Amino acid sequence: MRRGIAATALVASIALAATACGGSDSGSDKSDSPTTITWWDTSNATNEAPTYQALVKSFEKANPDVKVKYVNVPFDQAQNKFDTAAGASGAPDVLRSEVGWTPAFAKKGYFLPLDGTEALADESKFQPSLIEQAKYDGKTYGVPLVTDTLALVYNKAIFEKAGVEAPTTWAELKTAAATIKKKTGVDGYWGSTQAYYAQSFLYGEGTDTVDADAKKITVNSAAAVKGYETWQGLFDGSGLHKADTTVDAYAHIQEAFVSGKVASIIQGPWEITNFYKGSAFTDKANLGIVSVPAGSTGKAGAPTGGHNLSVYAGSDKAHQEASLKFLKFMTSAASQETIALKNSTLPTRDDAYTADVKADPGIAGYQTVLASAQPRPALPEYSSLWGPLDIELNKVAAGNESLDKGLSTAETAIAKLVPDFSK
Repeated sequence: MRRGIAATALVASIALAATACGGSDSGSDKSDSPTTITWWDTSNATNEAPTYQALVKSFEKANPDVKVKYVNVPFDQAQNKFDTAAGASGAPDVLRSEVGWTPAFAKKGYFLPLDGTEALADESKFQPSLIEQAKYDGKTYGVPLVTDTLALVYNKAIFEKAGVEAPTTWAELKTAAATIKKKTGVDGYWGSTQAYYAQSFLYGEGTDTVDADAKKITVNSAAAVKGYETWQGLFDGSGLHKADTTVDAYAHIQEAFVSGKVASIIQGPWEITNFYKGSAFTDKANLGIVSVPAGSTGKAGAPTGGHNLSVYAGSDKAHQEASLKFLKFMTSAASQETIALKNSTLPTRDDAYTADVKADPGIAGYQTVLASAQPRPALPEYSSLWGPLDIELNKVAAGNESLDKGLSTAETAIAKLVPDFSK
């Protein structure tokens, strides 16, 4: 999903080196001058970035020996840009790294191991699964800044009008959707064709796209097929909205939900602030949040997402030390509380879930479903495995390809991404 064009790599590296500090500032600072570090923030430039910019100013005020050059980089461009910049020894000192990027960049030697540094001085305060997700080959390469997962979000008023409860299984969801349609005229559920959103159907069957420990591709296993059959079955039936396979599907689903045209969807906490902007949720208490429904195993599971703060291994000692100090500040309980209150995102440490933070029903609701969140394996290629599935599942949902053919084609493509894995 986030792939660059090789022909532009040289141009990009030259342009990026101008904003990165790996080589530009390290030799220019005098001993009595502040050390200037560059931070690439990948948060939403409109809704989230102002909070991070304010925290940068607070950090600089508390640490006059360090200056932070703040650069907001669009999320969908950041992975390739950092890869290019790091390869040219001109990357920023600190990157807000999506959890799936962390092991990949660590494998390439672009990230500094943080074990034993001040950045991880409060390691015990963080949720263990999130620390584990920041590891590669036994070392920790990121400090969790924000986390997320998927949940079933629903319109309480519509559910109450139809006289149905929040479902706990996919079968219950199908029944509830039909009842909602019959009693309110509104579709009960609208599912996504994206592989990331289909991941919960695999977890509900006790499987995944791959078994990283066994080095085996499992996307076309019997359990996975069962999960995808359930996923496919939620696009057809009373109260179930047909699959949207257009490039704007995400926006269509989101708009329908926040305007009360569909009663439930699967979504993550990064949309909390946008939920509240919709006419259906002017009363925030109308937003219902429960764990994704369970599969035949009886267990519910959703992918864990979020972002870590990581330090560039190519920076010199002075810049790395300043960066570690910056990481400790930005991931502190106080900073995470501020981020949660301003941006409605989920903290990664329990002591940041203060009474004020949990007063936001969206954050409080998503905190309750974190127990169902399943961390990704420390496999550098893991996030890229959804690419082939995005293509094939879209064809399957559109009725242009059978599920059997789609999974077989995806399996072949995945085998090329992890050539040492067996089928």
